[in-house]
Amino acid sequence: MLRATLTILGYSILTISFKTPHLACVFKNQHDGCDDDWGLMLVIENGVIAATGIHPPLPNQRNKLMPSFATSVGELTNGFFEWFGSLAIFSWQVMKAAVTPPYEWRELIRQLDEVGSKSLPLVALAGAAIGVVISMEARYSLSRFGAKSMFPSTLVYSVIQVMGPIMTGLIVSGRVGAGIGAELASMKVTEQIDAIEASAINPYRLLAVTRILACILMLPLLTLAADASGLLTGWFAQTLVEPLSFHQFIENGFHGATFNAFLPPTFKTAVYGLIIGVIACFQGMRTRGGAEGVGRAATNSVVLASLFVILADVVLVKFILVVFP
Repeated sequence: MLRATLTILGYSILTISFKTPHLACVFKNQHDGCDDDWGLMLVIENGVIAATGIHPPLPNQRNKLMPSFATSVGELTNGFFEWFGSLAIFSWQVMKAAVTPPYEWRELIRQLDEVGSKSLPLVALAGAAIGVVISMEARYSLSRFGAKSMFPSTLVYSVIQVMGPIMTGLIVSGRVGAGIGAELASMKVTEQIDAIEASAINPYRLLAVTRILACILMLPLLTLAADASGLLTGWFAQTLVEPLSFHQFIENGFHGATFNAFLPPTFKTAVYGLIIGVIACFQGMRTRGGAEGVGRAATNSVVLASLFVILADVVLVKFILVVFP
């Protein structure tokens, strides 16, 4: 018997056994750098070539195409901390630019109009829909317990303390977050931000600070508009079923209410604005990859801003209950 190892056309013949009149060849796939563990047994017997089947993988070799679980977890953890580290560095750059003159007042006013005025119709419409839904649900639920007289207070507290702020934050994160992320990402991939920096203008001051401040200042005002729209449509929906004067609705709804009950939930939306502005600007200004990167930045801005707004709402509600009992 004669055994040898040959390489022909990129395939390794691991074992060639010569037995007269029998020839058996075991092929292992090593073509183009592929490390798949498979083999093919060819048998030449009496001048006839026959493929006897797939040879089983060698037991001492491991499939390298599937990464281990520990490797995947390590990569996810590394990416997690890398993202938050980059966000911290970006936030520090924005803070330094915010307190360093000259200030971009004209750009700030333009962003106030972009974030506030152009978001007002959408926020008011969403607030009106929320008011109608809460009115119908509250009327049905209170009627089951014989507490229909509590309808005005239920509607007022539900809209102003709960639904108005979080709904406004999510609506603005969808519209403004996507707009800021896509705009800055487009400027990044077309090297407009590099041109601004080459012109001795701080891009963080011109592009990021103005948009973040606009979000912080406009969110509480948009929340007030959403609350007013929700209360008005909620009262109107109730009036269609059972007549109720608007004066009586307001008097009963705000009876015994204090500023501590309504101001903190309204002004907590400034934190939502900070989150939306920082996340959207950060995702936009770190974009890579051309048009695909622009779309990815817009999507990530909306998703991450909405997620962090919801998480912030959990923390802020607990904070308000402790500080303003």
